[in-house]
Amino acid sequence: MKITTAAGLALGAFAVSRLTLRNTGATRWERTRELPGDGVVPGAKGSWTMATTIDAPPAAVWQWLVQIGSDRAGFYSFDRLDNAGRPSVEEIRPEWQSLKLGDRLASTPSGRTWFVVAELEPERSLVLRASIDPLGKCSYDPAEEQPSVFIDSSWAFVLEPLASRTRLLVRTTSAARPALLGRLANVLFFDPAHWIMQTRQLIRIRHLAETSDLARST
Repeated sequence: MKITTAAGLALGAFAVSRLTLRNTGATRWERTRELPGDGVVPGAKGSWTMATTIDAPPAAVWQWLVQIGSDRAGFYSFDRLDNAGRPSVEEIRPEWQSLKLGDRLASTPSGRTWFVVAELEPERSLVLRASIDPLGKCSYDPAEEQPSVFIDSSWAFVLEPLASRTRLLVRTTSAARPALLGRLANVLFFDPAHWIMQTRQLIRIRHLAETSDLARST
């Protein structure tokens, strides 16, 4: 009985801590409300919603977000882990300030995997979709036949104005086949890895936006 009780308590604590990690910085309303990108991945199960408040207007935040990509400015996280050691560019580049629906942004330096711009509203939301064939170690087109094993995910950045500040919400959703493998991969690897990398990205984007010329001029 004691072993059963201890196991139950341990599982409960794990579930609570996992839910907390998946929603760092977000209020209950923010993590349950509908956001841009929620319908991008068919059959997506569960979601992450992380958030931070930035002392800069949405335009100052957007100029950094619109640059992300391995073939662009990087991802503003731990560059050794998510960009093969290539440092993220900490300056605004005019050639990276425009995106359109359907654009591909490399997610790795090799270019074999990428994000597709699935939804876009400048200074309001940027939704990226990554459809990955883990066996082939490459991206695939979700409009075509899905591979036997796949991971399909969305990564949405939503900017909400707060007077002269910005509330930045980041939500990810995903679907996988086989589903059980996807759930195990989330628990054992992707959940903790995503929390580490997303937390770092939010910190760096907040710093860059708050120290930008656009922020200083408001």
